[in-house]
Amino acid sequence: MADQKIYKPRPITGFPEWLPEVRRVEQQWMDHIRKIFESYGFCSIETPSVEEIDVLSAKGEVDKEIYVLERLHKDENEKSDARLALHFDQTVPLARYVAQHFNELDFPFKRYQMQRVWRGERPQAGRFREFYQCDIDVIGVDSVPIHFDGELAAIMVDILRGLNIGPFQMQISNRKILMGLCEGLGITDTLPVTRAIDKIEKIGVDGTRKLLVEANIPAQHIETLIKLATIKTENESFVEQVLALGVSSPTLAEGIAELASVMAQLTHIERGYVVADLSIVRGLDYYTGTVYETKLLENRDFGSICSGGRYDDLAGSYINKHLPGVGISIGLSRLFDYMRLNNKLGDLTRKSPTDILVCVPSDEKRVEAASIAKILRDRGLNVELYHSSQKIKKQMEYAVRKGIPFVWFPPFEDRNTHEVKNMVTGEQLPSDPHIWSK
Repeated sequence: MADQKIYKPRPITGFPEWLPEVRRVEQQWMDHIRKIFESYGFCSIETPSVEEIDVLSAKGEVDKEIYVLERLHKDENEKSDARLALHFDQTVPLARYVAQHFNELDFPFKRYQMQRVWRGERPQAGRFREFYQCDIDVIGVDSVPIHFDGELAAIMVDILRGLNIGPFQMQISNRKILMGLCEGLGITDTLPVTRAIDKIEKIGVDGTRKLLVEANIPAQHIETLIKLATIKTENESFVEQVLALGVSSPTLAEGIAELASVMAQLTHIERGYVVADLSIVRGLDYYTGTVYETKLLENRDFGSICSGGRYDDLAGSYINKHLPGVGISIGLSRLFDYMRLNNKLGDLTRKSPTDILVCVPSDEKRVEAASIAKILRDRGLNVELYHSSQKIKKQMEYAVRKGIPFVWFPPFEDRNTHEVKNMVTGEQLPSDPHIWSK
C-alpha cells in the first residue's frame, strides 16, 4: 500500500455525471418521454453503441468528431485500422437496423430510441462529448403519409409541456417552399440561398440580405426571398402570404400544400406552441420536406432543443428499397443541463427513490421491521430498512438528509401500534402497513 499511487479524482470534460438527486429527475424526464412515445404506439429499439467506421465516416461533415474504438493491446496480426466507432447520432444506426431487419419489421415502422451518443467536439455550455438523444421516426416503404408529420409535432409538444421547461415554440416549415420559390425565380444554385435564409433569426434581415448580395442573387429576387423568410403564422394563413409573392412552380405548390396540411392537423394544440415559420431550413440537403425547430422563448439564442424533418430515403446505401421517413429528436442532455444550471429542475431534496424509511428500534426488532418493509413493498411502495439500530434521532436525521417523505415506527417498548411520520408536515399518526399504497 505504501507504494500505491493515489490519483486525485477529477471530472472528465464533456461527460456529464450527476448527483443522485439530479439523476433522479433525469430518470423522471426519460420515463415521461418514454410514456408519451408509447402512448402514440411507437416501439422501442436499442442499437449497439458502435457501428462500422466506414459507415459512420460516410457522413463527412462530422468525421473529425468520431470516436474510434480499439483495444489497447491488439494482437500482432490484427489490423492497425480500427473497424468500429461510437455512433455520433441515431440516424445511421436506424438506417442499418431497418435495412438489416427489413423482412421482419412491420411498416410503417414507428420506433423510438433513447440512447447515449458520442461526439468528439470541444466541450462548452450545452455541448457534451457524451449525451442522451431521444429520437422518434416513422419509416415507410415508398411513401409515408403526411399526417405523420403533424403527429410527430403533437408528440413533442405533449412531451415538452409535461417537462415544465417554461414557454417554448415549435417552428415548422417545408423545404419545398424555399426550393420551389428558387425554382420559380430561376435560381439554380440554391446552396447559398439556404445558408443565408437559415441564419436570418440569428443575423437578422440586414445580415441575410448581405449574404445574398455576396452570393450574386439579383436584388429583386433578394427582396422576394426576404419576404418569404419573414412569414410566420399560427395557422394556414401563411398560404395567402406566399401566393402574394407572385411566384409559382410545381415544387412550391407541393410544399405549400404539405405545410398547410400539417398546420391543419395541429389546430387542437393550444395557441402559441406551434407556428409556421418559413425561415426554417435545417441542413443543406438531408431534409426534403417538413422541417422542425423548437426554441425556448426565454432564451432563443440557446438554439433548437427539438428538431428534425422529413427525408426521402433512409437506407438507400444498405438495401435496394425506397424507405422515406420523418423523424424528430430531443437533445435530452443539452436541455436537461440548461434547466439544471438555471435551477429549474424543481424539487432536488429527494436524494433517493425511497417513499418510506422503516426504523429499526433494536437488533432484536430487525426481523419484525424487515417484515413490515416487505408488506409495504408488496403494496407498491419503495421502502428502505434502516441499516443499524442506532438512536431514533439518528435514523430521523438520515431520512431528512435523503429527503425521504415518511418514516415508519414499528411497535416498540410501551407502544403497541405502528406509527408513521410525515416528514413534510411533521404529523405523526397510528397506521397499518396493510392499508398503505402508493
